[in-house]
Amino acid sequence: MSGTTNPFLHLVEALDPKDPQQRFFNLSKLGDPRYERLPFSVRVLLESAVRNCDGFLVKKEDVESILNWKQTQAQTVEVPFRPSRVILQDFTGVPAVVDFAAMRDAVTQLGGDPEKINPVCPADLVIDHSIQVDFNRKTDSLQKNQDLEFDRNKERFQFLKWGSKAFRNMRIIPPGSGIVHQVNLEYLARVVFNQDGLYYPDSLVGTDSHTTMIDGLGVLGWGVGGIEAEAVMLGQPISMVLPQVVGYKLYGTPNKFITSTDIVLTVTKHLRQVGVVGKFVEFFGPGVSQLSIADRATIANMCPEYGATAAFFPVDDVSVNYLEQTGRDAEKLAYITKYLKAVAMFRDYNDVSQDPDFTQVVEMDLSAVVPCCSGPKRPQDRIAVSDMKSDFDSCLAAKQGFKGFAVAPESHHASEPFQFNGADYSLSHGSVVIAAITSCTNTSNPSVMLGAGLLAKKAVEAGLSVKPYIKTSLSPGSGVVTYYLKESGVMDYLFKLGFEVVGYGCMTCIGNSGPLPEPVVEAITKGDLVAAGILSGNRNFEGRVHPNTRANYLASPPLVIAYAIAGTVRIDFDTEPIAVNAQGKEVFLRDIWPTREEIQAVEREFVIPSMFKEVYEKIEKVNERWNALSAPSDKLYPWDPKSTYIKSPPFFTGLTMALEPPRSITDAYVLLNLGDSVTTDHISPAGNIARSSSAARYLTDKGLSPRDFNSYGSRRGNDAVMARGTFANIRLFNKFLNKQAPRTLHLPSGETMDVFDAAERYQQAGSHLVILAGKEYGSGSSRDWAAKGPFLLGIKAVLAESYERIHRSNLVGMGVIPLEYLPGVTAETLGLTGRERYSVVVPELLEPRMLVDVKLDTGKSFQVRMRFDTDVELTYFLNGGILNYMIRKMSGK
Repeated sequence: MSGTTNPFLHLVEALDPKDPQQRFFNLSKLGDPRYERLPFSVRVLLESAVRNCDGFLVKKEDVESILNWKQTQAQTVEVPFRPSRVILQDFTGVPAVVDFAAMRDAVTQLGGDPEKINPVCPADLVIDHSIQVDFNRKTDSLQKNQDLEFDRNKERFQFLKWGSKAFRNMRIIPPGSGIVHQVNLEYLARVVFNQDGLYYPDSLVGTDSHTTMIDGLGVLGWGVGGIEAEAVMLGQPISMVLPQVVGYKLYGTPNKFITSTDIVLTVTKHLRQVGVVGKFVEFFGPGVSQLSIADRATIANMCPEYGATAAFFPVDDVSVNYLEQTGRDAEKLAYITKYLKAVAMFRDYNDVSQDPDFTQVVEMDLSAVVPCCSGPKRPQDRIAVSDMKSDFDSCLAAKQGFKGFAVAPESHHASEPFQFNGADYSLSHGSVVIAAITSCTNTSNPSVMLGAGLLAKKAVEAGLSVKPYIKTSLSPGSGVVTYYLKESGVMDYLFKLGFEVVGYGCMTCIGNSGPLPEPVVEAITKGDLVAAGILSGNRNFEGRVHPNTRANYLASPPLVIAYAIAGTVRIDFDTEPIAVNAQGKEVFLRDIWPTREEIQAVEREFVIPSMFKEVYEKIEKVNERWNALSAPSDKLYPWDPKSTYIKSPPFFTGLTMALEPPRSITDAYVLLNLGDSVTTDHISPAGNIARSSSAARYLTDKGLSPRDFNSYGSRRGNDAVMARGTFANIRLFNKFLNKQAPRTLHLPSGETMDVFDAAERYQQAGSHLVILAGKEYGSGSSRDWAAKGPFLLGIKAVLAESYERIHRSNLVGMGVIPLEYLPGVTAETLGLTGRERYSVVVPELLEPRMLVDVKLDTGKSFQVRMRFDTDVELTYFLNGGILNYMIRKMSGK
């Protein structure tokens, strides 16, 4: 509670009259009929505003704006939101802790108290992105991968352990525990907080775009950039435009062969078509009550793939049953239900009188869903399994693009022979070389994991196998998955097909797929083949899964196994056998596919509360190597100048308390001329560091051999590596070069060079730089280095047709100006080539979303919108970024 200044203290009452110390803000006592018409997700925003109303960071008029949502949602009204907690994973968590450490140094230099730089809001960091599939198909693969993870990342882990000691209110879940979003769902989620006797809804922001998974449990949460999360950790509210809320009505019953993955891929494509970027989606209707929490979480997890901010399933009886199933305390369950019913946040999906007002309502009949995959390059490009073969063939022929590989017709049936372990094989277009049951999206869902296990059992019993050169892997999101797969007896069958546990973490989906066998790589390269990866993940952007798999498909875990057995995506499962066994019998997929009823029976018997309790009671202490790890105990971090993982960043060099007026952009060169859907993977890749890259040359100069390079994701604590890795994705398509390459044209000299080298030459000459882009710039993961990297390259502004929400916020947080073409205007309509010089006058008196002039050295000029959407964002920009603002605030006397 914010003390006596809160004008809503009269709403506080006891949750139980017998225990007056247990209190809550009873929003029903507002006596306002608008409250019970609000979407349930907006009620969470309202409660936070009421509880935190202090007349300064949160004002009474903010509460009125939220309460009046039906009108204000169409008016671009800015409101503050204070989440209950923050969640981080290690790829994004390391740079956040690095920034905190550097901020402590900066505050000290400005004469302030460094210990003011400390999380105010509870923060949980789960180390889950560091493990790679270096070993597979062996009984000791898990141990070997975990040992290698520790050896590679010891410096990072020591640094994080220092952070867990140096900063109050920060809990770290050690490596080997699981995937952040699954651990959040099964263990960290409170649903309702009880803080010093005050009850309020659990809510969060996280430094990973798939934070939205928790919305499936009725906890409002979404991904933000690491920069924005740091401000929340320091007690700042998020400044957000009050969202429109699309009501998504589910009805009907899915057929017995449908998985939750099929449902989510169908929803993803539908919502992409509807257009929900920047909006909340809230699910309702009788179909929701048929979905398990794991099913709902799968749909919510894919929220970034359809572009919404959040995908919310309000709490109902199914939610409470899930909390009980996952071993939550009975006393907590009682007050969760009591509190949510008292504030009208408990849902009965079959009661239409509870249906709130929505901005727009769209519907889906679950009975119309068919088995499907998505790909070959984007998660929203859904394909019915029955159409996979024909769709892949059409992609081969189509011109280079999201659905095209531009393979010459005479090469469509090319094949390349190779030897593996003394046997002869051949690869062709569409051959599966990676098959991974991976990712938070599906490994949290017992129905699809047990479905995969039952399919494996039937496949082995039918005499089927997976070719030995295919890189198969199983990376569960928590130890509970391994527990129920073993107890139900299906783990042995998964192992026989090559799907043994290789690690607990975010692996293939993030690009930690590890190396392919050298003969396979040689065959792909020699034949210029479009090889395929099939994974139960949420991301399949070009260059992400593996450099040698040009086609990557998202699929349910059972389908991952099916395509692995088939060995190709060019198969029609309806008419062609999945394989022929040793007895010469044709086996069809329908012969071995388990029904929903079979799966549910096994789930009821083997997914039980005691498993969750046993796994999570020891989660923070189970990793012996983590327990034995020593770390510094200083309040200020003792930076090691020799470290290639952890380096003090240059963001605050020369920072003073005084603000400088904003500077205009003058005669800027275009560093890169980009098209649509440039992802944060294109801007700041997380995967392997190519041996020919600028980052590789830097690490080689530091005495490292290529086997010690590790990944870009693991080196996010070192700005020198990350700046050199900016725009280093091999699939980056730069219009200057008219091909895919991590290179650009240095315009003054006409030379083609690595992007970092060109930027460095421009900076040495004192030239300003901008980037031209198309639609959905910065889509994909909420990656703060996709904003920090361009800042370090000297990028002053990005000019795009539209932005992904989190990335635009991150650019603002780093002081890079997001400029947006006016509706109907593009680089093409203006005739821009990117070879012009660009000047933008930035006025001293700035307003949100104001129009400014862009002037070219050709004499042409046009107007663009400056995408600072709120007054708070303008304040951050005028301070040179959000972290500079926080340092000045914390250093003030």
